[in-house]
Amino acid sequence: MMRDYRTTAAAPDPAFFRMDATRSTTASAPAVPAAPSADAAPLRPAPARPDQLDQYAGDPNFMLSLARGLHVLEAFSERKRPLTISQIAQRTQLSRASVRRCLYTLQRLGYVSQEDGRFALRPRVLHLGHAYFSSTALVAQAQPILDRLSAAVGETSALAILEDTDILYLARCEVRRMLSHALGMGSRLPAFCTSIGRMLLAHLDEPARDAYFERAELRPRTLQTKVSRTELEACFEQARALGYVVVDEELELDLRALAVPVHAESGEVVAGISVSVRPTQVGEAEMLARMLPRMREAAMEMSRLMAA
Repeated sequence: MMRDYRTTAAAPDPAFFRMDATRSTTASAPAVPAAPSADAAPLRPAPARPDQLDQYAGDPNFMLSLARGLHVLEAFSERKRPLTISQIAQRTQLSRASVRRCLYTLQRLGYVSQEDGRFALRPRVLHLGHAYFSSTALVAQAQPILDRLSAAVGETSALAILEDTDILYLARCEVRRMLSHALGMGSRLPAFCTSIGRMLLAHLDEPARDAYFERAELRPRTLQTKVSRTELEACFEQARALGYVVVDEELELDLRALAVPVHAESGEVVAGISVSVRPTQVGEAEMLARMLPRMREAAMEMSRLMAA
């Protein structure tokens, strides 16, 4: 028999809906900007924007409220600390009223928790991604290949795909900590300043690259970061010609990464493999001579397994 959640759910807590309103009325004085901390990444737009959601407003089959709820979940993807309703509204560009209702629903369903007006994800959200990572052939077959690659070259390797304006990591074998923040399955980084990202962007057709540049936030990460379309298009052309990409201290200082493409049976580039090193310890020439052949072997092995 179908359970009627309208009669079994507890009554809403009125304090939940007063919480953000109280904060907004007491914070009338202008806030003094806090000094940025090393692990506090600036807020970037979530993958889907409200103006993109609004185009479905007239579609009777499109659940706009569900889309907004997923949008709120994605707001937590790059923040290590719990977020307030105001911070999530800023990140998603949704109204605080919409964010508050989404958070209330997500909290009741066990996807987020709330303490002292700040919200954090709960382990239940892992169910949403587990089915993808456990059922996708590329993910299941990638880890042993990356493990062998890292053992052969003695450096950290990773597999990622392009997801909107970011790369999404599907697997990693970390020999040593390379970035200032931890990465794992499901982590994201901007595509334009990462080696895998540039390789994947290079193989988009021109309309797709145009759409990418319309959406992407090309913010410098270091003094070396290339942010103009002219510079990046030149990098893409070089990537297509050479079949690999080297990005040197553009994502973080003291980090160099080399990437190669992973092809589907059709020949389409569907993913990329990278190896990351410290430039002070491994030169680019050594990377190309010693690591590039091993990386290409790993990419070909993945391609064969995908086609099997």
